[in-house]
Amino acid sequence: TDVSRARQSGAERRQGGSLPRGVARPPLGRGAPGLGEVFHYLLPGERSLGELRTIHEWVVRPQMMAVPGVAEINTWGGDVRQFHVLVDPAALQRYELSLGDLARAIEANSANVGGGTVDAGGESMLVHGVGLAESLEDVEAMVVTAREGVPVRVGDVARVEVGRQIRRGAVTANGRGEAVLGLGFMLIGENPHEVTGALSARLTEVTRSLPEGVEVVPLYDRTTLVDRVLETVRTNLLEGALLVLLVLFAFLRDVRAGLIVAATIPLSMMVASNLMLAAGVAGSLMSLGAIDFGLLVDSAVIQVENVVHRLESAGPGERLAVIRDAVKEVRGPTLFGELIIAVVYLPILTLEGIEGQLFRPMALTVVFALGGSMLLSLTLIPVLSSLFLRAPRRRTPGPLARLGERVAAVYERVVRAGLRRPALVLGAAALALLGAIGIATQLGSEFVPRLREGSIVINTVRLAGVSLEESVRYGTRLERFLLERFPDEIEHVWTRTGSAEVATDPMGLELSDVFVTLTPRERWVRAETQDALVDEMSEELSDWPAMRAIFTQPIEMRVNEMNAGIRSDVGVMIFGDDFDVLRAKAAEIEAVLQSLDGAADVLAEQTTGQPLVRVEVDREAIARHGIPARDVLAMARAIGPDEVGAAREGQLRVPIALRLDAPFRASPEAIGRLLVTAPGGDRVPLRRLARVDVAEGPSTIQRTWGQRRVVVEANVRGRDVGSFVAEAQETIAREVELPGGYYLRYGGQFEHLQDAQRRLMIVIPVALGLIFLLLHLSYRRVSDALRVFTGVPFAAIGGVLALWLRDMPFSVSAGVGFVALSGVAVLGDMVLVSAIRDRLGEGDPLPTAIASAARRRLRPVLMTALVASLGFVPMALNTGFGAEVQRPLATVVIGGILSSTALTLLVVPVLFAVTARRAR
Repeated sequence: TDVSRARQSGAERRQGGSLPRGVARPPLGRGAPGLGEVFHYLLPGERSLGELRTIHEWVVRPQMMAVPGVAEINTWGGDVRQFHVLVDPAALQRYELSLGDLARAIEANSANVGGGTVDAGGESMLVHGVGLAESLEDVEAMVVTAREGVPVRVGDVARVEVGRQIRRGAVTANGRGEAVLGLGFMLIGENPHEVTGALSARLTEVTRSLPEGVEVVPLYDRTTLVDRVLETVRTNLLEGALLVLLVLFAFLRDVRAGLIVAATIPLSMMVASNLMLAAGVAGSLMSLGAIDFGLLVDSAVIQVENVVHRLESAGPGERLAVIRDAVKEVRGPTLFGELIIAVVYLPILTLEGIEGQLFRPMALTVVFALGGSMLLSLTLIPVLSSLFLRAPRRRTPGPLARLGERVAAVYERVVRAGLRRPALVLGAAALALLGAIGIATQLGSEFVPRLREGSIVINTVRLAGVSLEESVRYGTRLERFLLERFPDEIEHVWTRTGSAEVATDPMGLELSDVFVTLTPRERWVRAETQDALVDEMSEELSDWPAMRAIFTQPIEMRVNEMNAGIRSDVGVMIFGDDFDVLRAKAAEIEAVLQSLDGAADVLAEQTTGQPLVRVEVDREAIARHGIPARDVLAMARAIGPDEVGAAREGQLRVPIALRLDAPFRASPEAIGRLLVTAPGGDRVPLRRLARVDVAEGPSTIQRTWGQRRVVVEANVRGRDVGSFVAEAQETIAREVELPGGYYLRYGGQFEHLQDAQRRLMIVIPVALGLIFLLLHLSYRRVSDALRVFTGVPFAAIGGVLALWLRDMPFSVSAGVGFVALSGVAVLGDMVLVSAIRDRLGEGDPLPTAIASAARRRLRPVLMTALVASLGFVPMALNTGFGAEVQRPLATVVIGGILSSTALTLLVVPVLFAVTARRAR
């Protein structure tokens, strides 16, 4: 959605929220995207957490914020310094003071002011009133009141010492205890590779300005993943190009002809690169990874092959005329074939959401490259053919040519046999189509294959109410354990517990994200794949007490969180009003999910279990003593530090916070013994004015569209997400009964899959309709258009069979592969049908025209099929980073081209003969 419009809508909604008195409305952050967290770095060291935090805020962060494209540099962990005024209630009562008197006095003594100017002697001097405290002694010396001319100072009623803000989060790293973590966020629209590289370079510069004994260690760098993915793309493109060139030289048997066709590849990519730059399409896994050089040379292959074939029988002085006629002969079907391949990619541009972000760059890049190829085939390829191709001097065919003639002769006999038994050929094709439909119904489904990022995130959940110190201790033990058990696989491991001060990732203290960056795979000992490594880690952590773990990846976690705040593959959301009912139904659904095949990391969201010390005002009691509820609640508020002023240390602003001294807040009993002064001067214990007890409250309250919800999350391993959710829906509907007013929704990756399937149900028919329209424009005959169109279902047979043989579920990537395949599949059919029409136009009988045209077009049909399919082979077999997303698309196209080519060569001639006789 448009970012400016979304921010305006968010700002308007924010104004309508109801917040408690004294709570400021939260500001909108800078424009960082949901996947904008691109860089993590650590400040370990032997210095205190307060010093490390100060160094990061005042030395590191300003330099990192100056990097172009950076939206925010957040700080996680460390101590934020405060001056704590630790109040002695007995001393306050001795001087007949209240907590409010002390707070107002500190506030009145904590200010700097401007007083305009003083002009004298032609000089203007600014007036600066300085009242901010600059040390603990200054705070102690602040005057609260006076008794009989003697000032009562803060130091008379309280101790002043250096403390820290209440911490709701912490960071530990590599099993060495707490540290300070910096998080770099990029602006919307920026290139993550450039921003991350700039942050990494700036961090190297920052190291020079750090105090002695402090270092900065980069932990997570999005550039690493991007570089690994681009390396996979480079490998696929290079290997695909080599395979295409090998086929060209093997079939054309002419070095000049092979070089002319091969020139199409770099020149088409130059056109595509310039158009990508103009359209703002970055070079990425999807934009460059789906390029098949075989598609780019198809038209040139058919043209040059026809020229070479015609020149073999050309007479002296006929070379240019023969080349012209040869190009014109195949120009029609190849031009429309290229148009069809390009046009079927256009509906992909209508995909929305995450699937649109993934596949629109691919469609644009392919269209740009095909446009360049089409332009070259109309202009440069005929010119190069006229300049460099000559009639062969040696008329004696070589061994490859003799082999090709024998294959062509065998094929012609097969075609003639098929023409004599059309029912057998067409019946076999129909059975193959029905079998593919049956197999397609058995394929599973998922949104997109899981891209292995080379990093792991373990979301750990402990009991609600755990202290930050206990979470830190537990996280440090977990890091040491992982490093001991997986020393060859883990490079860094760090844990983010709770929330940072800027809560970009709001979590309770019982929640931690354990980030694990992995070493290169060739160094691994305990596993060969990332999935196997996750299984090993899950097994090792399964018996840890009071902790449950969910395994995911950094980018994958963020993508899932952006969809309904669910971090796992599947989330079952239960909506209702009563927490007890929600918790009970969540437990039932959790048990159902755990019983399903493929379920992993099943976890119901914790909603209760947070211990509370409740100070509940007794209205009748305070009425008897004439004490307002505000004075009672002031005692409760003073248990935690309450900011009432500020001091200055150099350039640093240090908050001054009011708090009861430790002995007076050590337990609920101690809190109950606090004395509250009544208007008449009586001292009344707090327990006589309020009920002070320990209770259990909600640990988390989540709402969607104003309604409470609880989520049961699960990951899916060894099974496709679509069939898992279908079984979960059926089982939950049968075994879990919901009371009135309660209902379920399913989220996570499954929600993306549903959206993408609905969109594909529109995109695929539109693509097929465009294909048929162009075929009709090409042939001006519905019968010929329908004959060529049969290549689409025949190609789908191979695509479905290839997915089934490789045990791959249907995904959006595979769906886009079927869309692309539908355009590729008709090119061979067009070449063959056009050749048959030409033979019929020359007066050949129907069987002779079909057989001779099939034999003549065998080589170009095989060449176009081989170059198109072999160009995708590296993508289908690569196991590098990012190959998971390309593999289903390449598998569908390869299988579809093979089946389409086989059926083109065998079925289309028979189908043409049958339909042509009936038409007569």
